[in-house]
Amino acid sequence: MARKKQQQQRTNNEFELPKDKAATLADQLGGDVLAKLKAAKKDMLAQEKVQEEERIAKAAFDRKQREKNMSFEELLDQYGNKGSKF
Repeated sequence: MARKKQQQQRTNNEFELPKDKAATLADQLGGDVLAKLKAAKKDMLAQEKVQEEERIAKAAFDRKQREKNMSFEELLDQYGNKGSKF
């Protein structure tokens, strides 16, 4: 019995990684794969930024179009008597 316990302890200890040198995902991946992932992330962030800018520009354009198509009554309700006196 004691012999089996020693063998089990020894086999369990063989598979444990040392605490000071734990393998990370970056260490496990090859350098070229990691570089490709970083490039893909950079491209995705750039695409998201472009899409956000397009969304903001479209919202501003839509707002201007709505204001352009408003009737005089709607403009008066929205802005009231804030205009100049001339």
